[in-house]
Amino acid sequence: MSSLQDHRIRYFFEAVRLGSVRAAADFLDVAPSAVSRQISQLEHELATSLLERHRRGVRPTESGERVLAYYRQRLAQQELLMDSLQSLRGLHSGSITLAAGEGFIEDLVVPLTSFSLAYPKIELKVNVCGSNEVIRQVVEDEAHIGLVFNPASDPKIRSLAHHPQPVCAIVNPEHPLAIHQASVSLADLDQYRLALPEVSYGIRQIVTQAEHQQGISLAPTLTCNTIAMLRRYALLGGVALLPTFVVADDIRCKELVALSLQNAVFASTQTHLITRLGRQLSIGANRLLNQMLAEMTAFQPH
Repeated sequence: MSSLQDHRIRYFFEAVRLGSVRAAADFLDVAPSAVSRQISQLEHELATSLLERHRRGVRPTESGERVLAYYRQRLAQQELLMDSLQSLRGLHSGSITLAAGEGFIEDLVVPLTSFSLAYPKIELKVNVCGSNEVIRQVVEDEAHIGLVFNPASDPKIRSLAHHPQPVCAIVNPEHPLAIHQASVSLADLDQYRLALPEVSYGIRQIVTQAEHQQGISLAPTLTCNTIAMLRRYALLGGVALLPTFVVADDIRCKELVALSLQNAVFASTQTHLITRLGRQLSIGANRLLNQMLAEMTAFQPH
């Protein structure tokens, strides 16, 4: 492809990434008509339709997906070239983006600090988000590496390491469930104030699977997008469904108790360290990835 076509592909890429031609125009600081014109010319040159337009914005056609894959690969190759040149100077510049669920933040501090001490000139960016967003950022090359709890199957991601992380009912020691039961069924949960993460979190997707299997529909009294609030809710007498590693310190201090859930699906959940399938990471990103792989035991249940 010519450089002119590559320039046009960027307009197409931003329209898809941002969801509309107008949003792409605002981001690129050009008129919407300029974005539409560049995309139309690209479609003409490639003799195929790249965008489907609907009331809520735009989405790529099957041909458009292939053009986007080419463009992302091209950007990744540019990054590798710059990284290889930087490596000749001893990794004195560059940046690495890691997407991770909120529950991993405490355990990430150690490997990220060690890496920063070894390579202080490399900027580390951490995006904290739900499981679906971690996968999206890795697939679309917005993040080099992802650390995610129980991700949905996706042919575009590669799992480099995984560890069991069962989901439990988390309560304080005075809660009736902690006093009278060693394990909990979904029916038991329906009697108490239940807090769950929103649907973009891997935990909620596991709960939905268990509900379907047992024909039960839970009615949470609290739904939120932060582990910190779920933890606090449990401390104050509610019930939260969480993997134990995110409240390990509270369990060690006996401020919270983890009760096993009787449905087998809750025992099958795992933490995964992921990258996009086929993506060649930069030297710096590879070194961080290898360090995280070596220290993956930090993400196992305590």
